[in-house]
Amino acid sequence: MSISREVKIGLTGIVALVVLFIIINFLQGSSLFTTQDTYYINFRNAKALAKSSPVYADGYNVGIVSNIHYDYDHPGSGVIVEIAVEHGMRVPAGTVAVLDEAMLGGCTLNLLMGNSPVERFAPGDTLPSEANNGLMSRAAELLPKLEQTMAKVDTLLTTLNTVASDPNIQAILANANELTANLGQTSRSLNQLLEKDVPAMTTTFNQAGQNVVALTDSLRQLDLAVTLAKVNGVVSNVDQMTARLNSKDNNVGLLLNDTTLYGNLTRTTLDAARLLEDLKAHPKRYVHFSVFGKKDKSENE
Repeated sequence: MSISREVKIGLTGIVALVVLFIIINFLQGSSLFTTQDTYYINFRNAKALAKSSPVYADGYNVGIVSNIHYDYDHPGSGVIVEIAVEHGMRVPAGTVAVLDEAMLGGCTLNLLMGNSPVERFAPGDTLPSEANNGLMSRAAELLPKLEQTMAKVDTLLTTLNTVASDPNIQAILANANELTANLGQTSRSLNQLLEKDVPAMTTTFNQAGQNVVALTDSLRQLDLAVTLAKVNGVVSNVDQMTARLNSKDNNVGLLLNDTTLYGNLTRTTLDAARLLEDLKAHPKRYVHFSVFGKKDKSENE
């Protein structure tokens, strides 16, 4: 039995369509040979979520977005997103769907799985959603603060330019260089002092310390009791000598304390002075001599 050319062309076209359908569904992430469960999510804002976008459960790909519905008759009621996940996947109660915006546009749907050990969502249920600002929204929130910061940076740069153009800056820099040079010279002098003078002073201090130690040892070796006894004896002798000088039972005491003796000595001294004056005035009264050994009567008289 022969097949006509038209039948062959028709069968070839049908096979091509089937293969094309399979390829399209494969590229969209759906599989014709596995069963999938369907869930629904109501988002206030779909954030440019596209059909066939992957669905992640705690970051792991578990399905795709099979369809997106917008109610044109009731605007503002939200967007219904239909997802298809692997059959038998357990979605516990407390699971929340969020949309994470990408840096370069678009977004991904992520299921934050709950931890209920008993309750779970059944296929066909509507999963709760949660608003997620995402990275771009946070960046938008940071823009006003960034603008304020840039304004402050611009003001700071203007101030720095004004300060840099001030002619006094050159003088300040010159003074700073001079101060640095002085500090360097001072540092060198200090190093020289530490290298030369301080060791010599340390040696002197060490010798002085050794002398003090030696003196301390010498003082420690002295018999302080004997020395104090001798000192006490000397003091006692001085007291006795002072008492003798103050008393009148000796010549020195009489000389120091007897006013009569002092008066006699004074009169004797005055008489001796008068005698010397009379001797100078009339020497012939006291001295008689002759060249020939004969006295002159007239002179004697």
